[in-house]
Amino acid sequence: MIIGITGGTGCGKTTALQAIERLGGIVIDCDKVYHNLLQTDTAMLCAIESRFPGTVKAGVLDRKALASVVFSDARALLDLNGITHGAVKAKVLALLESKPALAAIDAIGLFEGGLHKLCDVTVAVTAPEDVRIRRLMLRDNITAQQAQMRINAQAPQASFAEKCDYVLENNGSQEDFQKKCFAFFQNLLIIKENA
Repeated sequence: MIIGITGGTGCGKTTALQAIERLGGIVIDCDKVYHNLLQTDTAMLCAIESRFPGTVKAGVLDRKALASVVFSDARALLDLNGITHGAVKAKVLALLESKPALAAIDAIGLFEGGLHKLCDVTVAVTAPEDVRIRRLMLRDNITAQQAQMRINAQAPQASFAEKCDYVLENNGSQEDFQKKCFAFFQNLLIIKENA
């Protein structure tokens, strides 16, 4: 079973993915795939530099410089996604060639990048905005204003929920959400086995 996990930044997707791993599944983190490609895919890096001059210095992406552009300009973010989605999808397909019994694809652009077509089920992880802002501030050592800009640059939570087969709402403690995720994915596997 391949499960697509999506949702805005700071919603708790990592906790959901840990539940998949506890059930013996593999997790394909498309953010990590992307960052790995930045080290290995020179064509993608050249395309980024061409569209966003000054964001690549000595062959290395200046992530903060790029973020300051794409998180304040919706068109720029679309352009970046247009450059990166195809390369990420190709790498995900290569990682799935081993046909794991259980896998999760973690991608904020699950639908935009066409990765949802590889999934048996899609799940949106959502959380209240104030909680997301606090998490981002702690995780990334940024201001509330910077966290809000990142959230605003992404699709509204409702759009993730509308597109997905299921929604996991992260509106309690971390421990409660861990239990909720584990039970949810365990139930999904049982449903699939009995289908």
